[in-house]
Parts: sequence; structure tokens; C-alpha cells
Amino acid sequence: MAIIDVVRFDGLKSRDWLIYKYPSEELVLGTQLIVQEGQVALFVRGGVVADVFYPGTYTLATENLPILKSLVNLPFGDRTPFSAEVYFINTTVRLDINWGTTDPIQLIDPKYYVKLRIRAFGQMGLKVLDVTTLFKEVIGGMQKTDIVKFDKVKEYYRGILVIKAKSAIADSIINNGISALEISTKLEALSEKVKEQVSPEFEKYGFSVANFFIQSINFPDEDFEKINKILEDKAAFEIMGDGRYATKRSFDVYEGAANNQSGVAGAFAAGGIGLGAAMGMGASMNQTVGNPIHKEDTKECVSCHAKIPVGSKFCPECGFNNSEKVCECGNKLAPGTKFCPECGKKV
Repeated sequence: MAIIDVVRFDGLKSRDWLIYKYPSEELVLGTQLIVQEGQVALFVRGGVVADVFYPGTYTLATENLPILKSLVNLPFGDRTPFSAEVYFINTTVRLDINWGTTDPIQLIDPKYYVKLRIRAFGQMGLKVLDVTTLFKEVIGGMQKTDIVKFDKVKEYYRGILVIKAKSAIADSIINNGISALEISTKLEALSEKVKEQVSPEFEKYGFSVANFFIQSINFPDEDFEKINKILEDKAAFEIMGDGRYATKRSFDVYEGAANNQSGVAGAFAAGGIGLGAAMGMGASMNQTVGNPIHKEDTKECVSCHAKIPVGSKFCPECGFNNSEKVCECGNKLAPGTKFCPECGKKV
């Protein structure tokens, strides 16, 4: 058996390694163990973590291998051979771990009641918190190899991370009434909430979440166009000054639900909005429909503010011309306009 004088691992230039298994298990008392800064060395026997060594230089002896000594009955004396697996753990913080939702989060915008397909992307930082827990939970679930890289860990925990991130984002948007148009201003608060959700899960596997950021939340252009259309309609109805917009939106939402195979309840459930919100919308719709809207047949004179019949060109009270004018440049002018806002010409 070849005698090993020094056990050490100098790491990788890329620094993207998490766990390194020393290739030889045949050791002797008196061998020098060197643990670099940012590392921890584990001596493992029969799948059980025996002794842990932190950064420093050690000469292996029965005094600093108390647990291993009890497991293998190491005798006192120099150069006594023994068998053990040696693992080096990278304890430096990794702050550049990217994450993202592979599938969109489907929910109903709480302000505009439009079904959105949201995707989230960001970055997180991980640090090994408990090397013993990490070994128990991670090594046993991965294929045996000399080096385990952080990329492997990302694949291993991607499912947990994405599920928790989706849940926290959807919960915040729905319960806090955050509209799609406001999401970008809430990324810091959302990031903190998701970090609170995922941290306990990673602690179960020996990691601490050093930081967690949502860098972007986006949705398809067609979803954005739906909201734009709603805003345009709302602006148009607000100019009319009545409640027809609320009625129209109620019909739009229920028409979309009716076209869905699963019906109204299914449309709301699939989108992520609660039944209570759906019932509230229904009540609002009934109130609006139950009170028919009467079209106004008068308008206000621009000059004396008297009520005059719609379509009248001149006010019967003051004689002011309330008809629409057209500037020489082709721009339509409101009654009473003195200068064209497009070309500046006096009317």
C-alpha cells in the first residue's frame, strides 16, 4: 500500500465546486491534512460522518480522530494504517446562482381581471450552513463522483425553488392586489417574501440563503395588449361620465369564462383568483345591470353652462355657437377654442 504523506485539495480555478471526494481511502496515522480557507474536511466511515476538520494544518493522530478511533479501534502509535473516506466541502458563499420559472405562473390580474402568464427570473446566493446535514442529505442522493459542482445542486433543488417562488409571487400579487403594471415596482418586497419562503427548505439540506433577488417579472406582449385595450376603453367611458365601463368589463370577464370549457368557476380557479373575488364581481355586475343606464339628452353650453339639447348648434339661452369647428390644418376643435393646439393658428 502506498503511504500518503499529505491529504489536501487545492480547489478548482472556476471555484464552482461544492464537494470533493479524496481519491484514496487508505490512510495512516501521521499523515498531514491541509484544509484550505473556505473548506471543511469530513472523515467518513461506513456512511457516517466521524470527524470534522476546519481550515488549518493537522497531523492525523488518535487525539484528533476521536470518533473515527472509536469506530475502527485505532491503536496508539505512528504510521498505523486505517481506512476512511475524506470529503472536502466548499463553504464559500456563491452569489451568482441563477434561477427562473420554466413554466409560466397563470393567474388573474387583481385590478384588470385579465388572465396573465407570468415568468420570473433572478439570482440567489447560497452558503453551506451545516456540513454534516449537507453530507447526509446531498451525497446520498447524488451519483458517486469525485467532484460535485454547484450546477448539480441547482438541478437537484430547482423543483423546490421554482414551486416556492411561484407560490410566493402568486400569493403576493393576488392577496396584495398588485397589478401587472405595478409588478416592476414591487420586486424588492417580492424578493424578500420569496426568500422567506425558500430559506427553510434549503436549511433542511444544510444551506443558508445568503440573498435572493427577483430581477425581472414579465409576461407575453399579448397579455399586455389586453390591459392596454382595457385602459383605452376605460378612458373612453370615463369621458362619457357614466357607469357603462363597469358593466362592459363584467360582461367581458364572464364572456371569457363562458368560452372556457370549464365554465365560470373553472376560469377563475385556473387563473388563481379566489371564489370570493368572483362572487364580488358578479354582485357588482348585477347591481349595474339591475339599474338601466339612461342616455343623457342634454349637454352643457360652453359659454353660459346652460343645459341644451344634444345636437344643438347654438345655445337657446345666450346664442353661443356650440358646434364643433375644424381648423385649416384639419384638426377638429372643441367649441369655444380660440387657438388651434396643433398649428397655433387663431380660430
